[in-house]
Amino acid sequence: MVHQSSADALPRVSFRDEHRWGLLLAAGTAYGMDAPEGKGLMATCVVTSYGSRLAAVGMLLVAERYARQGIGRRLMNHVLAETGDIPLSLYATAAGQPLYEQLGFTAVGRIERVTGFLRPTGDRPSTVSVRPAAAEDLRALVRLDAEVFGTDRTHVLARLPAYADHIRVAEDGGDLVGYAATWPSAGTQVIGPLIARDTATTRALVASLAGTTDRPLRTDIDARHSELLAWFEECGLRTGPTTTLMVRGASGLPGDWSRRYAPLTVAMG
Repeated sequence: MVHQSSADALPRVSFRDEHRWGLLLAAGTAYGMDAPEGKGLMATCVVTSYGSRLAAVGMLLVAERYARQGIGRRLMNHVLAETGDIPLSLYATAAGQPLYEQLGFTAVGRIERVTGFLRPTGDRPSTVSVRPAAAEDLRALVRLDAEVFGTDRTHVLARLPAYADHIRVAEDGGDLVGYAATWPSAGTQVIGPLIARDTATTRALVASLAGTTDRPLRTDIDARHSELLAWFEECGLRTGPTTTLMVRGASGLPGDWSRRYAPLTVAMG
């Protein structure tokens, strides 16, 4: 039986992340399938809706003892029925991609994960100023985010101050031209979302956030941003696993990809 679910019934898989689940459950709708023996769930999935233009699917997880039994397909079919004609997006691992292709999803991009300690490279100072975000920045931040993502994500961004350890904004002449946040996960500090008008602004935001932690950084970058990926490599970060951005019911994501460097979280399946 498929039903809406909550955190206390999640299948205990090796990459469970309580902090990330808290945000996803608060901002989206979780679906679960009961384990037949009556002990918790055997599978879960989260859908975060952004109105009629887009919904994001993530965290399709199946408990190990039920793997390769068609459980994931059954849960995804339920999600597709629930969301109807709304375009869907997701980030697929290599293992999950064949299933999503069979369900009508198309690959439209690639995400590169980078991890490590940021070592200064002697870059020229950016012309933008970077500072901690304040409450009065929220309106401008939401407006910029809507321009870049092509949809209203207020219900997610309103929860970002409680979720993130640090949020930085970049300004030029009093105008907000970028923002980024960092939050803890599995011994690292994840940077995301990360949006900015150009690569130089992005580097300034990342450098500012790197100075707030002694943990290694981790972020998931749109592979089209090759200049930024090269800079990360120069600064000592290493590339890790890649994921595939997939959509169903649309030719791609709305908004302006050139200013969208990293999502809030890559909720993979």
